[in-house]
Amino acid sequence: MINYTIYENKNTDQWVTFVHGAGGSSSIWFKQIRDFKKQYNVLLLDLRGHGESKPTLKTAFKQKYTFSALANDILEVLDFVKIKKSHFVGISLGTILIRQLAEMYPERVQSMILGGAILKMNFRSQVLMRLGNMFKYVLPYLVLYKFFAFVIMPKKSHKQSRLLFINEAKKLYQKEFIKWFKLTAEINPVLKWFRQVELNIPTLYVMGEEDYMFLPSVRKVVENHYKSSELFVIEKCGHVVNVEQPNAFNDAVLSFISTAK
Repeated sequence: MINYTIYENKNTDQWVTFVHGAGGSSSIWFKQIRDFKKQYNVLLLDLRGHGESKPTLKTAFKQKYTFSALANDILEVLDFVKIKKSHFVGISLGTILIRQLAEMYPERVQSMILGGAILKMNFRSQVLMRLGNMFKYVLPYLVLYKFFAFVIMPKKSHKQSRLLFINEAKKLYQKEFIKWFKLTAEINPVLKWFRQVELNIPTLYVMGEEDYMFLPSVRKVVENHYKSSELFVIEKCGHVVNVEQPNAFNDAVLSFISTAK
């Protein structure tokens, strides 16, 4: 089972589960834990091969990761901890896993908060993926990862987010990075489906106004999914909203969750 950490709150039966992105770990939520554990039970997850979730023999021999397999990793923890339903907060690639989980097990997802959400790969990100695929066996993955971090988070003000993700990525094994990178092969059809299908689950997108790669497509989807979805844009903020503007992020998310109980 993947590694998890729990902060229990005896005053509530509500849970908030945090799902990090590729190359990160549950430590990226350090600016959220204090505020959230005051009001909710908190579950932090380390995705496969990230943080304390070291590759097991079972996963080491699996050639391919899929979004549904990774979503099932999350479900396994929910079942083990006996969490029937939770609010989910994700960042970047973690938002795809939350949406995948909601697709498969909607009854377990009380609300979705998708920070730096990825709903469409624009031309620049498609080129990035192609380059990554060409060089993934040749270049050390950290070189690739640093390059991606700079393209996605280019500004001076994004430096803290970049460094945080690069430092976390250093803990990944090369083989693990390649398995996660291969996930991008199935990303387009999955995202196309997510854009087309609106789920009947309260959803808040929290995006930085400088998240130029992913914000435009989120705006369009929120317009179309107006029954269930809201968009909150944080000024002077890039892709990793929870790290760059933690106070604005926490306030918006806690306010949203309180109405989605």
